[in-house]
Amino acid sequence: MNHTCNSNQEKLILAIETSCDETSVAVVRGGKHIVSNVVSSQIDIHERFGGVVPEIASRKHVESITLIIEQALKESGHELRDMSAVAVTQGPGLVGALLVGIVAAKSLALALDIPLIGTHHIAGHIYANELVHELRYPCLALVVSGGHTELVLLESEGSFRLIGRTRDDAVGEAYDKVARALKLPYPGGPHIDRLASEAETAIELPRAWLEEGSYDFSFSGLKSAVLAVINQTRMKGLDLDEAALARGFQESVIDVLTTKSLRAAKAYGAKQLLLCGGVAANRGLRAALAARCEEAGLPLLIPPGKLCTDNAAMIGAAAHLKLKRGIYSDLELKADPGLSLEQWSV
Repeated sequence: MNHTCNSNQEKLILAIETSCDETSVAVVRGGKHIVSNVVSSQIDIHERFGGVVPEIASRKHVESITLIIEQALKESGHELRDMSAVAVTQGPGLVGALLVGIVAAKSLALALDIPLIGTHHIAGHIYANELVHELRYPCLALVVSGGHTELVLLESEGSFRLIGRTRDDAVGEAYDKVARALKLPYPGGPHIDRLASEAETAIELPRAWLEEGSYDFSFSGLKSAVLAVINQTRMKGLDLDEAALARGFQESVIDVLTTKSLRAAKAYGAKQLLLCGGVAANRGLRAALAARCEEAGLPLLIPPGKLCTDNAAMIGAAAHLKLKRGIYSDLELKADPGLSLEQWSV
């Protein structure tokens, strides 16, 4: 039994992530140790369009995937023959972008005769925490990435139960739309965060609590409220205090996220709260959650910034859950933009 554990701890996974506009390849040992993690971002290409253009993203993945695989191997000091498995993001994501990674992963798995592990993108964001912290169960994950805002309960390792989700815009989408209305660059999150931190006052905006006891989220009404403030100010010929508006928007988002997360953590007896996804890099959100968790005596885990945004190391961490249980994908693996996190559970 111990021998299996030790061998699992030493096993190397070559992980590939191409779900959106980052091409990333990593080598991860034992699901917890990053040997190399190379990320090539396309943000500067998509910035001029104000969002990710799927066809351009796919083409860029095709152009760079082989080079990124070579670079990740070189930086790891290992060769392809040292790998125990190939992991790849199967979904959710942009179908064309996902396909590029999947074709590359299938080719490697077939050529090397090693297992292929189709991996859930959000499971990756959650298990990015295990690359820097020891997880204790049950724990609760607040997932805030581009198209996702979810509360996920992990009753045991690799078991995912969705207890709350957004009913319309995800937090990241709301940030981007508000940033666009304020004529700020894409992606909007970091710009709104910076602007909010410079404000001395906040324009009060509504909070969407939904029904009593609900852990779901809704941000489309808040986005509409922001647009209403902008339009009314312009119609009156007044100067808009953009910083105060950004702060009001951010405070509304943070208030709802932190309150619902803390309430759910208490209700389900969570031993830790995990913050995951690209929006986890938001300084306002991190500070507010840290303060609320400290008050409640609840440990808060947040990965470093480079592991919050899309990267392949997190995919390697999640894939290890399947590798050590011998659960593999076949070569019929298809890209699945609507892949269910709960069904992906081990």
